[in-house]
Amino acid sequence: MKRISLLGATGSIGIQTLEVIREHPEEFELVSMSAGRNIVLCRKIIHEFQPELVSVQEKEDADRLKSEFSSVKIVYGLQGLEAAAVFDKADVLVNAVLGSVGLKPTLEAIRSGKTIAIANKETLVTAGHIVMEEAIRNNVTILPVDSEHSAIFQALQGEKEKNIERIILTASGGSFRDRTREELHGVTKSAALNHPNWSMGAKITIDSATMMNKGLEVIEAHWLFSLPYDAISVLLHQESIIHSMVEFHDTSIIAQLGTPNMKVPIQYALTYPDRLPLLSGKRLNLSEIGSLHFKDMDLNRFRCLKFAYDAGRAGGTMPAVMNAANEAAVAAFLQDRISFLQIEDLIEKAMEHHIIIGTPDLETIQEADRETRNYVNSVI
Repeated sequence: MKRISLLGATGSIGIQTLEVIREHPEEFELVSMSAGRNIVLCRKIIHEFQPELVSVQEKEDADRLKSEFSSVKIVYGLQGLEAAAVFDKADVLVNAVLGSVGLKPTLEAIRSGKTIAIANKETLVTAGHIVMEEAIRNNVTILPVDSEHSAIFQALQGEKEKNIERIILTASGGSFRDRTREELHGVTKSAALNHPNWSMGAKITIDSATMMNKGLEVIEAHWLFSLPYDAISVLLHQESIIHSMVEFHDTSIIAQLGTPNMKVPIQYALTYPDRLPLLSGKRLNLSEIGSLHFKDMDLNRFRCLKFAYDAGRAGGTMPAVMNAANEAAVAAFLQDRISFLQIEDLIEKAMEHHIIIGTPDLETIQEADRETRNYVNSVI
């Protein structure tokens, strides 16, 4: 029995993690969780899974839940998030929160010896050097939950690092993959949120449309697999059947395939190094699909992917700045304050404005994050 702490229980990844736990009650138990502001769903989860500790974002919500669930410890805010992450009865932390708020709870969980199943991109993007050093120091395993990184992780089982030529991340292309840059002028929010392959939260769906989501994954892959950026490629693959590939120096390529179903990488992270049957979801039938399509990525068309490579290679505080600028710009787009193409413009301005600080500590990263958000909002 693995005991799970789940940050972001009411989000897309969190809900699918709960489905995996629900399907295998003999294997998994939810012992702590965070739920942000979605108190209606939070109540339902508490009733069904009976966690011992629950964190929410606001004190008022915490006070209401305390009066309803006397047997559950209810906490709130960033301290509550950290309490859920390090809960002493948990073996595994699933970090499925959105944004850089997931960084500090992950570090605290690593220091407390938890296995980390990470779906929060920003943790490694903003502070990969700190996270991986802490994981090594505390002998903690970090398991990827993203479908692309899980695919690479699976393809590398039993392989030697010295034999890797490169890894190839596949990208669906998002909502506007078939449009030229000229056709992106004036696109609507509803169109941007209409992903052709995956059902995800609003922020991640917009990141997929700009290709920033793939850019964040490139930086994540750099840290997870200890590879230089020149050994990390991105390939446009509209069907999302091949989730990613590894090419070895003998020219062999190993790919992981499957239908677009996030429960597969979530469950693999929870069961590693074993596997369990997936009780729901369609099996892959290649004869039904018939053909798969691939294209090289155009960095002039998908400028956010270029920004990510630039930020990763620059290092220091630049990835944190790029991420903060993107979060602020996407939030503004979702609030109808800017146009779709202005997301790229704001990220570029923030990166040009920033003076890089090399090998930053956590406080420096957090300050760069705050300054960047303020800068982007001042430009808007």
